[in-house]
Amino acid sequence: MNQETYIKISRQLRIAAQRCQGILKSQFLGEPDDQTLFCPACNNYCAEWIDWSQTYQNVICPRCFAFPRHRLLSLFLKEQEKNWISPQKIIHFAPESIIKKQFKKHKNLDYMTADLNMPFVDVKVDITNIPFPDNTFDIILCNHVLEHIIDDRKAMRELLRILKPGGWASLMVPIKSKLKETYEDESITLPKDRLKHFGQEDHVRWYGQDYEDRLKECGFQVIKKNYANELSEADFKKFGLRDNENLYIGIKPN
Repeated sequence: MNQETYIKISRQLRIAAQRCQGILKSQFLGEPDDQTLFCPACNNYCAEWIDWSQTYQNVICPRCFAFPRHRLLSLFLKEQEKNWISPQKIIHFAPESIIKKQFKKHKNLDYMTADLNMPFVDVKVDITNIPFPDNTFDIILCNHVLEHIIDDRKAMRELLRILKPGGWASLMVPIKSKLKETYEDESITLPKDRLKHFGQEDHVRWYGQDYEDRLKECGFQVIKKNYANELSEADFKKFGLRDNENLYIGIKPN
């Protein structure tokens, strides 16, 4: 067993143990109050958030495994539900199971999942060459995908192409806020080097403060949303959100 595999398995075992502990603690919470943690992704109270790594702590819901970005998106989707009375056509790339469940319960949504490598999706898709006509979808979900794509601008243009005018796409990515410009280097190909430079073995860049501009250059109108200014400090903490994680919504102009 090489060191990378050992580290990965050790992390998985540690998270599993923490998750079991967190679930057990949550079972004996007693009556929740205004200070009790609440996950808007699975609608459950929690005793604690569990750690992902030494540098990313107190982040995971022990019940549904939602990260802050999933809870952030879940709050936004709850706001959008009022618009789903009429039929909507939706495509969800690299579908997160906890987010997928939120769409499956709405019977009037034409919802499909897509990915190039994941099993059990509805359609296998190369995001840089999407096999759907222009103006097909009302909603696109494509979160934490573009950092894996060598030609991300081509992928962005494809997403815009299949989106209906006035439709929206959720396009969250990991962003290193200290970077003014996105850092990428196509010569970095080894997993261990990508981990060192981009934070994960299968990432090909660190997005910087110019991510919004990158989307706009490809034709999107962009809404950058963070609930820090909309929720009370208590609720922001209760939902386990992070003030450095933003929701990026790309809208196709009419």
